[in-house]
Amino acid sequence: QVQLVESGGGSVQTGGSLRLSCAASGYTVSSNCMGWFRQAPGKEREGVARIYTPTALARYTYYVDSVKGRFTISQAGAKNTVYLQMNSLKPEDTTMYYCAAGRAVVAAPGSLSCTFDYWGQGTQVTVSS
Repeated sequence: QVQLVESGGGSVQTGGSLRLSCAASGYTVSSNCMGWFRQAPGKEREGVARIYTPTALARYTYYVDSVKGRFTISQAGAKNTVYLQMNSLKPEDTTMYYCAAGRAVVAAPGSLSCTFDYWGQGTQVTVSS
């Protein structure tokens, strides 16, 4: 049974940092596509970042424009964990963040598309001005 457990959310002031973690069980993070999404009440879910590392030399990532240069997705294969380092946080980053696991559909330099089959329960991020 696949289980994704997020942690690391919390409350920070504008400009602060948080690191979200997603620990996976029953699923191999390093050979599949992992992603972070966020969804505010009444709004559509937004893909924030995703990562796919099919080999030790191939690494594909995607970031939504609003977080480029501020957020970094990474993974620790030995820990079967995916991280989202969030720097220079803004009030508009406030919402629930969800980890997802799935399969890469398109993986090429500058392009990564995945379908996601498993989801975590989410962790709240609150950024105050």
